Amino acid sequence: MKSNVDLTRNQTLVLNALNGASAPQSAYDLLDRLRGDGFRAPLQVYRALEKLQALGLVHRLESLNAFVACSHQHDHDHHSHGVTAFAICNACGQVNEFHDQAIDVRLQEWQMASHFKAEKTTIEIRGLCRACS
Repeated sequence: MKSNVDLTRNQTLVLNALNGASAPQSAYDLLDRLRGDGFRAPLQVYRALEKLQALGLVHRLESLNAFVACSHQHDHDHHSHGVTAFAICNACGQVNEFHDQAIDVRLQEWQMASHFKAEKTTIEIRGLCRACS
């Protein structure tokens, strides 16, 4: 996590819940988990998630409509580190975040050749992890 970031109480609770989760969490999973901490409405969770995403501390998995805490200590400026990729196990729900420079280079070449300006690129690979296969 970036050390110079001041998080609100709700943001800290949501981030800690994601860090402690064994699988991706939906906003409603987080709401249920945090009710004892004073969360009463989905909007509280969504606001915290939105800010955590903007800070690069949380990623949204589009295919699951769920969230995971960032597992990498890196600059989250999408222009500096390239594509974020996730390997998602269909059996146990484990998510591994990774970055691959070869993928970054190939996508940049394609974007230049096709004159396409990507605003966001996330790759999600679904399958079975080592333990489940």
